[in-house]
Amino acid sequence: MVQGHSGKTVRLTVAQAIVRYVAAQHSVADGERRRFVPAALGIFGHGNVAGLGQALAEHADRLPFVQGRNEQALGHMATGFAKASKRRQTLAVTASIGPGSTNLVTAAALATVNRIPLLLFPGDTYATRRQGPVLQQLDLPGTPDVTANDTFRPVSRFFDRINRPEQLLTALPQAFRVLANPEETGAVVISLPQDVQSHAYDFPVEFFEERDWTIRRRVPDATEVAQVAELIKNAERPLVIAGGGIIYSDAQQTLTDLGKQTLLPIAETFAGKGAVTEDGPWSVFGIGLEGSPTTNRLAERADLIVHIGTRLTDFATASQSLFANPDVRFASINVVEHDAVKQGATAAIADARLALEALAAELADYRVPAEWAAEVEAARAEWLPARDAALDPSRLFPKDQHPELPDTDAVLTQGQLIGLMQQHARPGDTIVAAAGGPPGDLQKVWDATGGRHAHLEFGFSCMGYELPAAMGVRVADPDPSHRVTAFVGDGTFVMMPTEIVTAAQEGIPFTVVISENHGYQVIRRLQMWRTGEHFGNEFRYREGEGSLAGAVERAESAAARENRLEGDYLRIDLGQIAAGLGAEVRRPTTADEVRAALDETRDARGPVVIVVPTIPHADLPSSEVWWDVSPAEVWEHVDTSEKLAEYGEGLAMQRWHG
Repeated sequence: MVQGHSGKTVRLTVAQAIVRYVAAQHSVADGERRRFVPAALGIFGHGNVAGLGQALAEHADRLPFVQGRNEQALGHMATGFAKASKRRQTLAVTASIGPGSTNLVTAAALATVNRIPLLLFPGDTYATRRQGPVLQQLDLPGTPDVTANDTFRPVSRFFDRINRPEQLLTALPQAFRVLANPEETGAVVISLPQDVQSHAYDFPVEFFEERDWTIRRRVPDATEVAQVAELIKNAERPLVIAGGGIIYSDAQQTLTDLGKQTLLPIAETFAGKGAVTEDGPWSVFGIGLEGSPTTNRLAERADLIVHIGTRLTDFATASQSLFANPDVRFASINVVEHDAVKQGATAAIADARLALEALAAELADYRVPAEWAAEVEAARAEWLPARDAALDPSRLFPKDQHPELPDTDAVLTQGQLIGLMQQHARPGDTIVAAAGGPPGDLQKVWDATGGRHAHLEFGFSCMGYELPAAMGVRVADPDPSHRVTAFVGDGTFVMMPTEIVTAAQEGIPFTVVISENHGYQVIRRLQMWRTGEHFGNEFRYREGEGSLAGAVERAESAAARENRLEGDYLRIDLGQIAAGLGAEVRRPTTADEVRAALDETRDARGPVVIVVPTIPHADLPSSEVWWDVSPAEVWEHVDTSEKLAEYGEGLAMQRWHG
């Protein structure tokens, strides 16, 4: 027994202690105090029902519980909530042992990669071991202390296994320290053996008193800011790249004001979409593999890149081929030193908003060189009409001029569907996307100014994130006048639609718009780009006679190559699936029908699913940059020499900046 200052103790199980402790924690950011973890999500099994399940039932008034359908989805819901809360709150997620716990590994990786706070309590196998191998235990002869939950270690920012009750006294404060630290935050995993959850201990009463965790803003060093400012002043063609750190720091208006003041051109990454709050000559849209082609040409010519609050992944840098100016230099602002020094940047290690305020003061009398400002304006003038044309639903797509495209009932392109959603969007609305074509298209053409929010998770590019994350956004922003929309392809929808049930159960109003284009079309596009032949990406029936059954016997036959997934498109009723899970459903086809469906369902009180057929293979304009995806060097049936030569040309453009 460990005594506190008062010497008073309270006898609780490990699970009861966890629930009481979590419920007493608060975050404080810019003077605003919030419950750090206002609710718990989970699915009970034998590994947590008698422990955390009992404690959550006993203390439901302190920590409300939401029943889910898939543990990974619940982790995504918590992450979406935390991201929408700008990392000032999160939700806790509990799971049973074995597959219940490992279902959370993907969610943990996504949160850690994107530096979003996520609190996980997976159940674990018995600590006492007297039972022998328990159901769902790995049971490794050479390493009996390793369990399935050790898979969390590389994808977590903090991991601890509680084998004795008193370990909570140090584990839980350390867990919340990481959750509250913008430099370290990510998935925090407290692994709980199922027997230990129910073990009791005399905990100090003080341990459960309310506690505040300050989410600190790292103050910039004046010398570092001055060095960044000096580089900008001396540059002929500077370009700013804004990442998600701008949004988490509430620095959007500060950045926009800097653009107005200096005319510094500002491009956005996926996570930074919406970092610029107003349109103007300083806004040059998305950058990189799914960015505007004119923005990318500016990046190729820039002699100074100032990257702020971004990890600069290969999508943003076009696999390190984008910054082509031989004299290019780099400067950065980032709260994480690891990211700040990328590209050999002159770095200001600081909170984005505080650093930008200091930078604006240093640049009080600065304006971008007139020649560069004119070039930036010309790039905008070239891209805006092209973007508007791609989004315009009134321009009937000339299907008769594209005999290579499949014949479906679709009359709209995915770009035109985005255009219709853009017309419908109001200030306060949020659109969520994470994998496949939707986030790339939104990065390229969506207008996230004027109070419209874009929640693009592309750090981990995780299919299945969108629906539960949109639910998390809705919970973080319950204002009924704000619409939250998950924009997905049919491939993503069939992967993880099940949390629609949770939304119906809990009365969580949000909308899913499905671009029904019959498969994983963005990967098919990549496949065609890099190989010239498509395979296994569209949703088609197996052609020829027979089925997968018996395929082993046919594998060596001449007819095997004729028995491929190249038949008719699958007949899937996505609307019926959604309706069966509890959603209100629409299936509009024309532009007017889409407008009506969006308008009629805006004030719905539960989940809404709008299925819109879109023309396969009709893509938005290219970003005109390279991506490091290598074609096969040898292929028995396909000549890849031309693709390899093209790939080699791209390799020659890669540069090391350091």
